[in-house]
Amino acid sequence: MAAEVINFMKKDIHPENYRLVIFHDNSSNERVLVGSTINTTATDKWTDGKEYGVAYVDVTSASHPFYTGQEKTMDSAGRVERFKARADKAGAKKKKA
Repeated sequence: MAAEVINFMKKDIHPENYRLVIFHDNSSNERVLVGSTINTTATDKWTDGKEYGVAYVDVTSASHPFYTGQEKTMDSAGRVERFKARADKAGAKKKKA
């Protein structure tokens, strides 16, 4: 089944570069083919055998906890640990007072 852009937008008021783009979720490795105007530098083949531009994103509905129902901690440079340490420290100050 070949993918095609179904354009429900009004004519002559939207960008000309609206096309199909693969959005690759770096967290879950899921891929979605949707219409977009995002600039892409990489291309990849989709299941229909055609090449499309690829946009790499960190979070989509395939990996976001709201949609998946799974809690996932994405820690970069120990932010979570620093937050927990500050929260514990603040809790200890309140108990002393």
